[in-house]
Amino acid sequence: MRIIRFVSPNGVRLGVWVNDKVIDLTESYGRSFQSFLDLASEAERTGKSIESFLEDLLKGNFNNLPSYPYRKIECGEDGFRLMIPLVPPEVWGCGVTYRRSREARERDTGVKGVYDLVYDAVRPEIFFKATAHRCAGPGEEICIRGDSRWNVPEAELAFILGFNQEIIGFTAGNDVSSRDIEGENPLYLPQAKIFEKCCALGPSILTVDEVGREPKLQVECRVFRSGKMIFEGSTSTAGMKRSIEELRSYLCRYNPVPPGSVCLTGTGIVPPDEFSLKDGDLVEITIERIGTLRNTVKQL
Repeated sequence: MRIIRFVSPNGVRLGVWVNDKVIDLTESYGRSFQSFLDLASEAERTGKSIESFLEDLLKGNFNNLPSYPYRKIECGEDGFRLMIPLVPPEVWGCGVTYRRSREARERDTGVKGVYDLVYDAVRPEIFFKATAHRCAGPGEEICIRGDSRWNVPEAELAFILGFNQEIIGFTAGNDVSSRDIEGENPLYLPQAKIFEKCCALGPSILTVDEVGREPKLQVECRVFRSGKMIFEGSTSTAGMKRSIEELRSYLCRYNPVPPGSVCLTGTGIVPPDEFSLKDGDLVEITIERIGTLRNTVKQL
């Protein structure tokens, strides 16, 4: 199942996206569900998976819960709009998980061997990416640094951690990056990755029961400028060098990552060297079964 957060004339709501409509879960089961973690907590309390809990909830309440067309929410009509699907206390990122990314980063930095070693090493590259106030949701602006000349989107599958550091869902992420800053020196990676609105997440959270813990999903990225598509690329998470469980394990090793945190699993889509995001561009990231994350670009 897919979970979304959205604004309605009645305030912030939590819903299940089924086919072309969204069922409002906010006030059901005799309590108020305000977040995806609320669902996860209640499911854990009842000894069920999130998917199983939702199935039972909808069976008893399906005809009594309000529903809305997803298109209305996505387009921002009549007081509706999509929100970031959860507010992550921490966002982490993983690098060189695809061969395409390894090749591009070694070329950009001019440092030979480093990324080959990481690609083939037992330990993956994991870095801190963002906090909640540095994240954007669907339809919101993502930013590019004012001191960078070469900025790119990075379309990535992201996993979400539960109360026991287990994976409880997946969403789409945009790990906006300044390639020229990282290319100057690998030690500049935090500055290339962490800045205002450097990460976008959404539009939905896909439950683990829906796709399993190692989903093989198609990932697409498109960039539009003045209404014209100027970049398009695609990959599949089947091409990842590392398993998602491997990344989760290393992220949480001796590291108290709080529930609701998000980890981006790396990108296999690398724009050409002459490409850079500009103010006003529109970035679309589509991940199979999760939906399309759309954000406009603002130069800081």
